[in-house]
Amino acid sequence: MAYLYLKLNKNFICRSVHYSSVNMWKRKGKGKDKEEKENVTQRTQKVRIVSINKQEEVLWVLSEICRLIYNFGLAKRKEAFKNGKNISYIDQQNDLPEIKKKYPEYRWVYSKVLQGVLQKLDADYRSFFALRKNGDQNAEPPGFKGKKHFTTMDFNQSGFKIKDGKIKLSHSYNNIPLEKEYIDNGLYQAFDLGIGKQTAVNIDGKFFEVKNRRPEKYWEKKIEKAQSRLDHCKKGSGRWNRLKKSIRTMQKKAANQRKDFQHKLSGKIVENTKANTIIVGDLDVKEMAQEKENDKDKSKSPLQKARKRGLNRGTQNTGLLSRFTKFLTYKAEEIGKKVIRIDEKYTTKTCCVCGKKHKMNIWDRTFKCPYCGFEIDRDRNSAINIMLRFLIQNAKWTSYRLFVGNLRKTGILIRE
Repeated sequence: MAYLYLKLNKNFICRSVHYSSVNMWKRKGKGKDKEEKENVTQRTQKVRIVSINKQEEVLWVLSEICRLIYNFGLAKRKEAFKNGKNISYIDQQNDLPEIKKKYPEYRWVYSKVLQGVLQKLDADYRSFFALRKNGDQNAEPPGFKGKKHFTTMDFNQSGFKIKDGKIKLSHSYNNIPLEKEYIDNGLYQAFDLGIGKQTAVNIDGKFFEVKNRRPEKYWEKKIEKAQSRLDHCKKGSGRWNRLKKSIRTMQKKAANQRKDFQHKLSGKIVENTKANTIIVGDLDVKEMAQEKENDKDKSKSPLQKARKRGLNRGTQNTGLLSRFTKFLTYKAEEIGKKVIRIDEKYTTKTCCVCGKKHKMNIWDRTFKCPYCGFEIDRDRNSAINIMLRFLIQNAKWTSYRLFVGNLRKTGILIRE
């Protein structure tokens, strides 16, 4: 018996798992005649889960078998009805062992899940007969389910466990472990995630930079033009509805293109790095958009204010940064690697050589330390500080000396 582990998360990515617990009867007294019916309690909770690609494939396979057993049971009932016979839920439940012998793939699914599918079929028929009995002549009997209309697996009191933020489902499909075990191989890669580009540095002191694809910049002008036309239309009119639909389509295209790029980039990063540990800054996107004291300076030029607005537009409600970290995390877990988030506060404004902090505007792309005179790209400076902070916090002094020594070979003389 294999188990499928799924991490619980408030953000819905995969599909929902429903489970219920029902206490119907409790016996009081010594004799059978003293049986009393107490309060009937039914508890149902919807759990939002995050799964990796291989886990999602398993879910779809198990869900497809449930759909087939529903259609198989429905066909048996239709055939029996033509022959003037009646099939109950108990009859179909008793036929499950023979079906499993004839079709071994039905053994992959937990037995009570298959029973739950047949119970659903029986409930659909009961609902149909009840509607007809009440005079609803338009009620139709249950029909065969397509792949897009049956994606539910019912687990009752058994077949699943929830512990430490993970849900474990019992099944006999795909006994190969879904995640490889993480092993710290002493190689690390630190990332500074940005709006324009992603900058990384590894333990050897080598840098890696990738420019972000920004499809929203292409679509922004088209959306703004359509929005301007929409503002001059009467709400609810045919022209208004067409423009509204066009705007939503363009927004969806921009989001899909951005997501596709992040999927491909995160996959290449995880697969091509030798490091088993990837360190990224734990960004607070809301704080990035908040107005600071120096942002209220009226002496700022219109260009500087426009850059600040561009930063807010590029971070808020786009998933450009937080979603990319999630992609890195689950793709790394698939192949036995690990993504660690650490606080990156002041990593951009702190000199990686002398360690002193000073003010720096968001439009300044080059870091120039007024104390020691060190000059470097601001994103590279941040990536170095993220790596140093991780090594110091985890007391990895051997790796720290190795990293500092490799940086000195490139001309970055970090003081120990």
